[in-house]
Amino acid sequence: MKLNERSLAFYATCDSPADNSGFLYKRGERHTAYHRRWFVLKGNMLFYFEERDSREPVGVIVLEGCNVELCDAAESFAFAIRFGGAKSRTYVLAADSQEAMESWVKSLSRASFDYMRLVVRELEKQLQEMSRGLAAGSGGSREPPAPWKPKPSGLEERVSDGEAAAVAESPSAFCRLHEQYSREVARLRQDWQQRRRGPRP
Repeated sequence: MKLNERSLAFYATCDSPADNSGFLYKRGERHTAYHRRWFVLKGNMLFYFEERDSREPVGVIVLEGCNVELCDAAESFAFAIRFGGAKSRTYVLAADSQEAMESWVKSLSRASFDYMRLVVRELEKQLQEMSRGLAAGSGGSREPPAPWKPKPSGLEERVSDGEAAAVAESPSAFCRLHEQYSREVARLRQDWQQRRRGPRP
């Protein structure tokens, strides 16, 4: 899916909920000095701004295929976002505290659609095992619950060509698409929690 700068800027500042936000220190690519920037994590995109109330982001890091790890750096509470490949850039960031650093590392590590896909597959596996256990415990006296089959979680598998074209042309369409999938992930998680608790007596 191709997104233009206008779409990204709108998405970065629209009212859709952020997965994490706060000030971090970002090391420059050419110069090793750190600059304080306001970061906003939405889905698998990490936006950064000059100031908290800036109207447009300075840049964005798409987190697919990255590894987030602690690193040695001049600044305390530093961590790195690394991508595979010899020429890929490594982003070095630093937080104000241990707690903030741990929060960012955790949320960034879970930001990719690949991670969400793995989570959904693991939940499906657990539900299937529970279904088999319920069937065995009932002695065949009742039908076991049907295994839960989640919809694919990756946007690339679910966005039609028409939707992709609309998103590329309209910033608000991309924002609505993100909100739609955020609600769906929340609903699937709630369904899973209810199934895990089992039927009410």
